[in-house]
Amino acid sequence: MSLQGEKILVTGPAGQIAFPLASRLALDNEVWGIARFSGPDDRDRVEVAGITTRICDLAAGDLSDVPDDFTVVLHLATFQGPGLDYDHALRVNAEGTGFLLRHCRRARASLVMSTTGVYKPHADPRHLYVETDPLGDAVSPHAPTYAISKISEEAVARFCARAWNMPVVIARMNAAYGSAGGLPAYHLDWMIAGQDVAVRSDPCPYSPIHEDDIFGQLPAILGLASVPATIVNWGGDDAVGPHDWCPYLAELAGVEAHLSVHPVPGSQIGVALDVTRRRAATGPCTVGWRDGMRRMLEARYPDGVTPGQARAGIGDLLLAESRRPSPAPER
Repeated sequence: MSLQGEKILVTGPAGQIAFPLASRLALDNEVWGIARFSGPDDRDRVEVAGITTRICDLAAGDLSDVPDDFTVVLHLATFQGPGLDYDHALRVNAEGTGFLLRHCRRARASLVMSTTGVYKPHADPRHLYVETDPLGDAVSPHAPTYAISKISEEAVARFCARAWNMPVVIARMNAAYGSAGGLPAYHLDWMIAGQDVAVRSDPCPYSPIHEDDIFGQLPAILGLASVPATIVNWGGDDAVGPHDWCPYLAELAGVEAHLSVHPVPGSQIGVALDVTRRRAATGPCTVGWRDGMRRMLEARYPDGVTPGQARAGIGDLLLAESRRPSPAPER
């Protein structure tokens, strides 16, 4: 699928994955972005990138100020937060997806971004999750409602594809990273600040994918959109984790890497993927993990690293939550 001359709707356009993606797409397409834009500079930053914005709360279901003639929909917005308010998480992630896809049901391709956090935890940390593996409520201390609400989102997206005969692809994203952040970026920030990197197990492999590969693979991923919906794992080709990238980043940055294991009962102790289905559509990744990590470091610290400096962000929340006992599930 070509992505030139399209009218594209991106939800959550200020987000870590969405902003660099939407900014590049805006060079060759008419790109609109909808969100609550709760950050003080979020809307201005998105509009400067050439993206037309509208303030919209998907959970409320009111898209009256949003056109309905988009040819491509990229639903990247999500709720991922602390607390046990499952009702709110379901309203945003599941019901909000239904309102969006109903409104944009004339699109020729819609991507709904899910997460590999939907998989039922496997006892082997090196297990490569395949799209047909069992789903389950994987514990995520910083976002206890996330797995359940994303599984529900997938169910709603599947219904919409069949109900309105609209081509949908559900992409289960792994550890995306790049200039805008991501798990390896937070680990880098912690090491530079002189903090330990808390991990759930040793080993703890992921399938990290750089933002350049996400952009490059997007047309092929959208080409998988179908009725019924297609599900695809979206991650990189290398099964590596913090025990691989932290020492490498620390060497590049001139700091020390200290990892500490804090098991989280009920969590995924490894989240590496079988990416056979993705590779059949996209071909291999063009950015190896070492090259990608180096690019990330250079983009986030263009003036070099000063040991002890700290960056504010979700990484601080993740660090605190990873060391906090997980709450009992509440339904």
